[in-house]
Amino acid sequence: MALFLAIYKKEGPYLCDMKSFDVPIIYRSPLISAIKKKRKEQDRMKKDFTPTLLDFGPLQISVARHFGFCYGVENAIEIAFRTLDQHPNKRIFLLSEMIHNPQVNADLQARGICFLQDTSGRTLIPFEELHKEDIVLIPAFGTTLEIEMQLRNRGITTEIYNTTCPFVEKVWNRSEAIAKKNFTVIIHGKPTHEETRATFSHAAVHGPAMVIKDMEEAKLLAEFIRGNRPMDDFFNHFSSQCSANFDPIEHLKRIGVVNQTTMLASDTQAIADFLKKTILEKENCEDLVADTRDTLCYATLDNQTAVRGLLSTPADLAIVVGGYNSSNTSHLVELCELQLPTYYIENAQKISTENSISHYDIHAQVERVTVNFLPSKRPLQILLTSGASCPDALVEGVIERLLTLVPDATTLDSLLKSYQA
Repeated sequence: MALFLAIYKKEGPYLCDMKSFDVPIIYRSPLISAIKKKRKEQDRMKKDFTPTLLDFGPLQISVARHFGFCYGVENAIEIAFRTLDQHPNKRIFLLSEMIHNPQVNADLQARGICFLQDTSGRTLIPFEELHKEDIVLIPAFGTTLEIEMQLRNRGITTEIYNTTCPFVEKVWNRSEAIAKKNFTVIIHGKPTHEETRATFSHAAVHGPAMVIKDMEEAKLLAEFIRGNRPMDDFFNHFSSQCSANFDPIEHLKRIGVVNQTTMLASDTQAIADFLKKTILEKENCEDLVADTRDTLCYATLDNQTAVRGLLSTPADLAIVVGGYNSSNTSHLVELCELQLPTYYIENAQKISTENSISHYDIHAQVERVTVNFLPSKRPLQILLTSGASCPDALVEGVIERLLTLVPDATTLDSLLKSYQA
């Protein structure tokens, strides 16, 4: 983790200040905006990861130092809504969900945008139904070279409607650079995730590439690198996760690890260190492992580090807000779960006035209902954060809903006035 932070500081922790985006006001929150503005003024160097305490008397909510929309998400939303405004008479499509947030995607669909694929890449509208006059937006996750070619073959230009996050493109560039030096690109990511599929496509065009999803798969891969497993068995485990004509005997000699930008920084670091150690134990040659450095985006690293700071605060429970298919949000949940009861919800409507909560179980991948989830102790202490694709307005909505469940709590308006004073 120290390596990630060192590189992050060297390469620019202020990337979130590069540009201000025109994001619809429905996604903004007066309270959250005021909190973020004040923290930014107090901590321009972004060295303080302690949470912000919202003291409502009998209810105390500690909010993470960093959370919510990131640069790439705001960029994608701005392009999508601007495209809708500028082309009211054209058919506009998205390859798949713009970002992993149900409200944002529903808002875009309500404005007339249609999705060509679901998040797994399954066809919803065949490309054959597209015309060259149509507009197709590339989502923030990016897309594969194969899909880009299909669109070009139908006369569709995507350059000005491409919302691919620049930090995803950074991974593509890093992959290309090490592939050209004859390293095999190993991608730490979720194999079916849109971003990982896109990164794999861009890496594989330059050389051998494969995807591993976690440390367990890294350990399995190490067995083949060491020669402890027959190479004939390699494709029984990784056939769908490696590039065409992959030769494990040759292509596992020189490697470089990059990642899906929303993975846990500590997991990627551990996998990279483990595979490097495996190579060095076999050959004792530093040149066989590429120096890929950190390929996590600033927001992922900020949010994860902020959650670690948040967890240093005593609390009764944690609430994480975001879309259930959001990779970066699920990793924030994982961190919180290690320490205290954690509830992963999409919005305030998941909290009932009867003190029950509908929340997502990331392990069983089902939504569960917990009754009497708020303890009776006072003051009640809650930790709160959200993923990089979650509008601040949803976070404020959760705060408002919690206030209705705690008698005699200070009002939201009175707290907001204290920040605006």
